[in-house]
Amino acid sequence: MSQGLIDRLSEQVGDRGLAISILRKRGHVEQDSEELTSEGRERDSLGAAGRAIDRAAKIGGGKFSDYKYNPKTNRATKR
Repeated sequence: MSQGLIDRLSEQVGDRGLAISILRKRGHVEQDSEELTSEGRERDSLGAAGRAIDRAAKIGGGKFSDYKYNPKTNRATKR
C-alpha cells in the first residue's frame, strides 16, 4: 500500500510536525494547513519509488528510465 507524502516523511523523521515543517519549506504543503500544494500533489503522485528515482536522476543525471528502485533501501540506482 502506498503511503502519502506527509505520512511517509513523518515515518522517516519520526515526527509529523517536523515532516510538515520540512514539506512547507520545500513548497509541498500550504503554509496555513496540511494541504498539499500543486507541486506537493505532483510529488505525492510519484509514490516512494518515483520520488527516489527522481532524486537519483537529479543527482546522477540521466533519464528517469535509466534508474531502478530498491524498496528495501528506498534508493534508486542506474540500471
